[in-house]
Amino acid sequence: MSLLERVTSCESISPDRGGSPSEFIRDRTLSFNPLPRSWVSPSVEKNAPETVGAFEVSRSKRILQVVTAAIYCLFSAGIVFGYAALKPILIREGVYRNYCTEEELEKGMRTCFDQEIRLNLMFTVAAVGTNVAALPIGAILDILGPRVCGIIGSFLLASGALLFAFAWQLPFDGFIPGYLLLALGGPFVFISSFQLSNTFPKHSGLILALLTGAFDSSSAVFLVYRMIYQWSNTTFWPKKFFLAYLAIPGFILLVQIFVMPKASYKTVGELVKQAKDAEEAIYDDQLDEHTALLRDERRENPQKQVITEITDLLGSTKGGSQRKKEKDKNSISGVWGVMHGKTISQQILSPWFILIALFTIIQMTRINFFVATIRPQYEYLLSSYEKAVEINTFFDVALPIGGLLSIPFIGLILDHTSTFSVLLVLVTTATIIGVLGCLPYTWAAYTNVCLFVLYRPFYYTTVSDYSAKVFGFRNFGTVYGLIICLAGLFNFSQSGLDALLHKVFKGSPVPVNIMLLGSAFVVGTALCAFVGLQARHIERIELEDEAEEAPEVPIPVMQNGR
Repeated sequence: MSLLERVTSCESISPDRGGSPSEFIRDRTLSFNPLPRSWVSPSVEKNAPETVGAFEVSRSKRILQVVTAAIYCLFSAGIVFGYAALKPILIREGVYRNYCTEEELEKGMRTCFDQEIRLNLMFTVAAVGTNVAALPIGAILDILGPRVCGIIGSFLLASGALLFAFAWQLPFDGFIPGYLLLALGGPFVFISSFQLSNTFPKHSGLILALLTGAFDSSSAVFLVYRMIYQWSNTTFWPKKFFLAYLAIPGFILLVQIFVMPKASYKTVGELVKQAKDAEEAIYDDQLDEHTALLRDERRENPQKQVITEITDLLGSTKGGSQRKKEKDKNSISGVWGVMHGKTISQQILSPWFILIALFTIIQMTRINFFVATIRPQYEYLLSSYEKAVEINTFFDVALPIGGLLSIPFIGLILDHTSTFSVLLVLVTTATIIGVLGCLPYTWAAYTNVCLFVLYRPFYYTTVSDYSAKVFGFRNFGTVYGLIICLAGLFNFSQSGLDALLHKVFKGSPVPVNIMLLGSAFVVGTALCAFVGLQARHIERIELEDEAEEAPEVPIPVMQNGR
């Protein structure tokens, strides 16, 4: 079951009102309406583009759209997260070397402090921009549609590549804005591709897994470039690469115009409503005897054809068995729906939001700090530049592979494990990674990298899954977007962490890692404790409700001792 399916289901059966906990739990347990009570088709909302039913587009074209999206996401969605592979090339080409002092240059230092800070700032700004952009991208997607989003993304990618290509000749610093534009272009093309999961609703999980896998694998673009760079003996320098990379945004622009849909495909809920409207139209005609006598095949067939095509697309226009499966999965969570029906201010001010936001802020900072400083960290811990390069290279290869390998298992874990257990695993794994990051052993370094590349996609998916289950889909974009946005903004603190690493602690990553480990452990423990207590409270209320609703069984009266 894909995240989008879980999120859609979470919202589609959530109550739209407040009430006491027992009333709320009883409602979410017994009510299983496939559409929210106040559901309004996005296609009729003001300024929203008209959505399209997938059955209205040929199967071959829909397949082409999915494959095309996977291809351009592979080369653009998250390339900036391959920074660890690009950084050695930039150092070799002398980027920001002018920030080094004469004394540092005379010592022959591979990187000086100011150069390191400037290079890492480039990645920090890109990481912050990627996360903060999620909110405006969602609004643009809702108002203008996926095609416009894709076109904007192609222009951002092209602008970023051009800035990076000519940064050596520009009178200003073109590296940071260039990398930022590459970071912004990725989410525009990636997020606008999510709606393609509705091209084949029965296989939406597979489609989303394909797109997510392309996103995770896109970090390998710079790894491939670094291999070519080394093979060419540094003759294929960054200007040539980024000029050649312009073919990718050009490809995205062309397919957005000629292949990809202008508007989003209808969701399952919209298709079900459309099928029901067609059924009601036929039924109303049959009630009117005069209309029934006058109508012809040209009027009757389109309605029946729509119902048939939607049924073929969904497998059913009712989906009762699917909803039953989803209900069972939601009950496994233990805290599903606890904040559904609440106002956005109530949700954001609740401990449910504050704790997950704090944990996300700390963890995202840890993740991006590790990506940006993996080589200097292990150069200090292992007291060897060569070993640090080996660890860095292993990480560059493992990062996209780990994302791909973890995709099928993440969904299974989230669907069949309680939210408390998932968070406990998350916090435990984060603690182990933090400890391994402080050990000066080669085996600890490789183990740390292996756990990190598996943990990263698991962590991001868990946060979105938690948001969907706890807060529902009605405010999902705002709640989840705000969590990621706050975490992204806090990533500017990475420059301070870099200063601590290189200036205060003389290159030792242990104090900084211990600080991040300790803060994540405290907040993570508080989050697990809160969710665990709330889950037990909800379970107790459910048991009490079941006991109240159980029918009374009369006890037979004994007569004559029998």
